[in-house]
Amino acid sequence: MTITVKARHPALGAEIRGIDMRQPLDAAALQAVTDAWMKHLVVVFPGQHVTDHEHVAFTRQLGEPEIFHQTSLHLRSDAVREIFLVSNVDQDGRLMQPSAPSQKQLSSSQMWHTDSSYRPIPSDGSLLHGIEISRTGGITQFINMYMVHDDLPDSLRRQVEGRRARHDFSMLHTLVGNPPPSAAERAAMPPVWHPMIRRHPVTGRKSLYISSIYNDAVEGLDDAAARRLIADLTEFAAQPKYMYRHEWEPDDVLMWDNRCTLHAVTPHDPGERRVMHRTTIVGHEPVLAG
Repeated sequence: MTITVKARHPALGAEIRGIDMRQPLDAAALQAVTDAWMKHLVVVFPGQHVTDHEHVAFTRQLGEPEIFHQTSLHLRSDAVREIFLVSNVDQDGRLMQPSAPSQKQLSSSQMWHTDSSYRPIPSDGSLLHGIEISRTGGITQFINMYMVHDDLPDSLRRQVEGRRARHDFSMLHTLVGNPPPSAAERAAMPPVWHPMIRRHPVTGRKSLYISSIYNDAVEGLDDAAARRLIADLTEFAAQPKYMYRHEWEPDDVLMWDNRCTLHAVTPHDPGERRVMHRTTIVGHEPVLAG
């Protein structure tokens, strides 16, 4: 099949057709996918009836799949450990209540963030397979952080240039009201500092690099000022002109670049099943200061 790429929003987002994710990509197809990904930041592959194993195999053509470090909430698939479960249905097929600790943690995805920013080397990208989709919400929204960086007003630019923000996985527990992480979990993923302006290792472009569900400190600012700055930056970023909103269809697979985008999901009826399986591509290099 001929590979076609069609933009879905002026800022970011495109659909790719002519790819069967169940089959290996040849060199030309892999280059076409990569080129579209770098240009559009977020790409959707519609109608991909992939198993979890096929999902992981496709991911491996782009990089090594990450293994989620946290085990206490059963957000990692028991059958395929590279799969992160973005789901309100447990692994026995039962709908979970919003009060379940795993659901409370997943609720943080309604805030703007980028995946695995809490790692010393954050992820390159993520691939999310919509298995059972929501019709009452559950729209996944993305922001082009290149454009946000380029348009930052001077009052905000002065506060981020040359500065680092701290990214701490354990901040999730504070946000959602879950018990704090165990000593082992904290030891596995201690807080890290990353530049607030980063340079993309492939495109060379600069982007604003924040992640509101993990940012708990900013260099040179007290806690209140740091929270205010992250909130102000996030509010500026979340403008429609920078945003693609993905309305899911069954068996869409969405791939995005965590190095230059933020994403958040809209709420949906908790009585409606929503089953999404994600892989995350291990990062290749530390965050490069812009």
